[in-house]
Amino acid sequence: MRKIHTLQALLLGGSLALAASPQAWAQAGSFPGKPITIVVPFGAGTTTDLAARFVGKHITEITKQPVIVDNKPGASGFIALQHVLRQPADGYTIVIGTNTTHAANLALFKKLPYDPVADFVPITAMIVGGVVLTVAPGAPYHNVQELIAAARKNPGKLTFGSGNSSSRAGGEVLKELAGIDILHVPYKTLPLAVTDVMGGQIDIVFGDAPAVMPHVRAGKLKALGVSTPTRMPGYEDIPTIAEQGVPGYEASGWLAVFAAKGTPNDIADKLNALIVPIMQSQEAAKYFGDNAWKPIPGTRQELAEFQKVEIARWTKLVKAAGIEQQ
Repeated sequence: MRKIHTLQALLLGGSLALAASPQAWAQAGSFPGKPITIVVPFGAGTTTDLAARFVGKHITEITKQPVIVDNKPGASGFIALQHVLRQPADGYTIVIGTNTTHAANLALFKKLPYDPVADFVPITAMIVGGVVLTVAPGAPYHNVQELIAAARKNPGKLTFGSGNSSSRAGGEVLKELAGIDILHVPYKTLPLAVTDVMGGQIDIVFGDAPAVMPHVRAGKLKALGVSTPTRMPGYEDIPTIAEQGVPGYEASGWLAVFAAKGTPNDIADKLNALIVPIMQSQEAAKYFGDNAWKPIPGTRQELAEFQKVEIARWTKLVKAAGIEQQ
């Protein structure tokens, strides 16, 4: 898989058009003159949800306008994105897109009810990060090598759940590089897969740190490895999957802000100028860093270019993994 550094090179260093402070924003014109809605394609408690609420809080502080976070999970993001496209293209409804909704779905589905490129206007990238391989605390394996050995001994018997393309990629890349047969079980949203691992209905889940690490700390899950090429900041006690006998292993995900096609360029530029400084703040670095995610805000064009790269990457990944389109 393409290294995470590629994304950072494309997106770091974006310029700012406006300092995000209440005083500066008051001089920027009438937008926003009413509440903004941030649509989230996944459920409460996911990284996407947390990112929307973080940004929404700060948009309100800067603009003095309320921000509504509207969770519309299900159907790999179809429900949320179709909803956004039915709203006026005026910048007052935006969506937190992900590697699932705006890249992987093109490769995973034969037909989409939306075009992730033509139907949306890029605003800014937000964060990038990896996933954590977790199992139930009573599972008989204590590291990735033991998990791989169990999978080889019982081909097709172990199951891994996914609620987004990052969690799906975690399992598919492991299957490919380790040469094992584990069964994929799709879920509407990641927290449902996490619940079923804890309950013993499935064996493995690759989850974002905010979704799984509270359960690891509570003793309800056991973390075996992380998908990043180096150990995650704040979770240095969890070895990478690559260092546990799977060289070259890496799986990463990202979040970005998009608006519906037809949104005027000046409004899209104002949204970029509003959100980028929020994501560049020390508070954002700490908030997302504590959850093993790295803020990567940038220009609108940088996001558009990166999205093209990611679509190509996911197309290759799906083909190499032998994933059948739905």
